[in-house]
Amino acid sequence: MPTIPLSILDLAIVGADETPADGLNACVLTAQHAEKCGYNRVWYAEHHNMSAIASSAPAVLIAHVAANTSRIRLGSGGIMLPNHSPLTIAEQFGTLATLHPGRIDLGLGRAPGTDQRTMQALRRDPRSAESFPQDVLELQGYLSDETRIPGVNANPGSGTHVPIYILGSSLFGAELAGIFGLPFGFASHFAPQQLQEAVRLYREKFRPSEQLAQPWVLAGVNVIAADTENDAQEQFLVTRRARLRRFMLQPGTVVSDAEVDRILASPQGAQIDNMMKHTAVGAPDEVGRQLQEFATFADADELMVCHQSPTIAGRLRSLELTAEAN
Repeated sequence: MPTIPLSILDLAIVGADETPADGLNACVLTAQHAEKCGYNRVWYAEHHNMSAIASSAPAVLIAHVAANTSRIRLGSGGIMLPNHSPLTIAEQFGTLATLHPGRIDLGLGRAPGTDQRTMQALRRDPRSAESFPQDVLELQGYLSDETRIPGVNANPGSGTHVPIYILGSSLFGAELAGIFGLPFGFASHFAPQQLQEAVRLYREKFRPSEQLAQPWVLAGVNVIAADTENDAQEQFLVTRRARLRRFMLQPGTVVSDAEVDRILASPQGAQIDNMMKHTAVGAPDEVGRQLQEFATFADADELMVCHQSPTIAGRLRSLELTAEAN
C-alpha cells in the first residue's frame, strides 16, 4: 500500500503546569523532529485568548521555528484573514519567504479563531468575514508579480509567490478553493461532519490555476501513537478528559477524573468524542492502518496530523512512530 504524505498541525499546546514559553519551545523541538523524520511541513493555527494554545501570532512563531530548522516547510494552518488586512499578511509572509525561500506556506481561514468578545477586539467590524473571497484575491495579487491594487505593493512580498491554501470546515471553503484553483485543507481533526461532502464539492468545482494544475486535498486527523496499545489508550483518555475540561467546563472549575469520565460517557460528553471522530490511536502498525483507512475515506492527497499526546515527550514519540509506520 503506497504511503501518503504526512504533515503536522502543531497546536502549540501549553500544558496545565507549563508557561507559554514552554509551549513555544516545544514547537521548535517538534519541527526539528519532524524534519528528521521526513514530514512535509509543520503548520500553526491562529488562536486568540486561549491559555492552552500559544500560537496567537503564527508569523512570529514561524520565523522563530524557521531559524531553528533548515529544510522543512513551515506555514499557517491558518491565518484567520478577516482579522487582518491582506496587505499586512502579504508583508509578513513575504518577509518570511524572503528570509526562508522555498519553505513558507500560507493557509487562510475565515473563522475568528476565538470567542465572540475577543473577535470584536480583533476585528472591530463583525462583517469583515463577508469579504473573504475578495481579500484572498487581493492578498494573492500582493504576493504575485502584479498587484490588484494599483500603486500598492507588498515589499517584501511582491513576486515571492508564497503558495496559498484555503482552509475550512464547511462547503463554503471547499467551493471557493475549487473555483480559485487552490489547495484545500479540511479541519476534520475537530469538525468532521462535512468532510466527504466538502472534498467531493472541491474536486467537482476545481479549475486549474497558475499555482495548481490538479486538486490537492489536505485532511486533518488526530494521532496518538505509542509503543504499546495500552499506553496509547491511556494517553487518549487523558486527552479526552483535558478536552472536556477545556470546552465544556467554566475556567477554574475543579472536577475529579471520575466525574469527567461520567460526563464523557453521557450524551453531553458525546460531543467531545464526535469532535475527535477522526483519531488514530494505538501502537505503530495499528496507527498506520488507521491513517491509510482515513486517507481513503477522506479522499485526501496529504494528511495534516495533529499529535494529541498530553506531554511533549509523548507527542515527539508519537511523531516518530507515526512516520515509521507510514
